[in-house]
Amino acid sequence: MFNSKYSKVLTVLLIVVIIGIVGTVGYFLYDIYAVKTKNSKAQDVLDQFSQTAIRREFDKKEEDEKKDAENPLDSINSVESQNQQSTAGNKTYMEGYEVMGMIEIPKTGIKYPILSEVTKKSLETSVAILYGVGLNQQGNTTIAGHNYRNGLFFSDNKKLSKGDIIKITDQTGTTITYEIYERYETTPSDAAYMQRDTAGAREISLSTCTDDSSARLILLAKEK
Repeated sequence: MFNSKYSKVLTVLLIVVIIGIVGTVGYFLYDIYAVKTKNSKAQDVLDQFSQTAIRREFDKKEEDEKKDAENPLDSINSVESQNQQSTAGNKTYMEGYEVMGMIEIPKTGIKYPILSEVTKKSLETSVAILYGVGLNQQGNTTIAGHNYRNGLFFSDNKKLSKGDIIKITDQTGTTITYEIYERYETTPSDAAYMQRDTAGAREISLSTCTDDSSARLILLAKEK
């Protein structure tokens, strides 16, 4: 009887171990699938964004040529209408958010669309503009992204340091290279880095959580 009870206990333990192993493997496989899916979708959006930037530049050249050939007064009256039509037809969206640009960090191997605003949904979709004057404009623009600790979005920002490169492409298709010049951790309530004076220089800030989510990892970068 003792052997029978012992055997039952071992069987239960074995089942628990098997369930644990299957659950753990399943979690990691799902995580890999989720990362691959999000990165694939991001690349599709970036491809669309690149084509949109090309169309926008082409339309702008056409409009400029048309305005040069028109009567000056007619040209002035039609400029606003033409610009509105061009802008309306040359936007890229991701999950309902306008794509304002693209961020690429060679050291960590990421490339993601930059969405127009920070919300719970937008940060689950990609990285987004938290605050600032606009991408590649004079002044500072802060870009926020989640640290999922699985390589997605800004998970690997902890691997970055002074001198590393960040590339930002805006809606005009212009790419500017920024170099990290400062890295530090701060409290979630600290916003001083967002509003700093850049003395007319183009700068960006990247903000994400630390691995334990107790603080914010901030990277400051300026145009190289």
